[in-house]
Amino acid sequence: MEMLYLIVSDSHGDRDILCKLVKNYTGKVDAMFHCGDSELKSDDELFDKMIVVGGNCDYDPEFLGQAVKQVGPDRMLLVHGHLLGVGFGLNRLDFKMQEEGCGIAFFGHTHQLGASFNDERLMINPGSISFPRGKYASIGGTYALLETDEDYYRIQYYDRDMKPIKELKVVFERGK
Repeated sequence: MEMLYLIVSDSHGDRDILCKLVKNYTGKVDAMFHCGDSELKSDDELFDKMIVVGGNCDYDPEFLGQAVKQVGPDRMLLVHGHLLGVGFGLNRLDFKMQEEGCGIAFFGHTHQLGASFNDERLMINPGSISFPRGKYASIGGTYALLETDEDYYRIQYYDRDMKPIKELKVVFERGK
């Protein structure tokens, strides 16, 4: 079964870009995830369409610190990452995935995009949609689409104009 997920993070008050993504992808993806630091209220109507967690810049106490979601065959952990020290490595995130029985984790916090696949566990940081850092900061903001099926994980990063960034496509073969 093929599944398609939108992952976005670290929008830091930029509600307009989230509206644009929700409008464009509603009905086209199986689920939309926001990895925290939206700086919006937890009851914002946008979050009726997204699975969201709070980040270190989200002060609304109603945000969850983490979420575990089963969508079709995929069990996913959604965190911001600050409480798991993702800026210093992914070991604690990996342990949390194992603890929660998740094969996929989405996280943010570092504002740097990246994907890692190890021991059948996939970790994706979509980068910051509003304030990117690192090697790809000049793109001006990124989000990711993850396509899953029984054989592969396919990750494609996009810019704020919803155009795929050709060199930022990653494919991981499952079960190898």
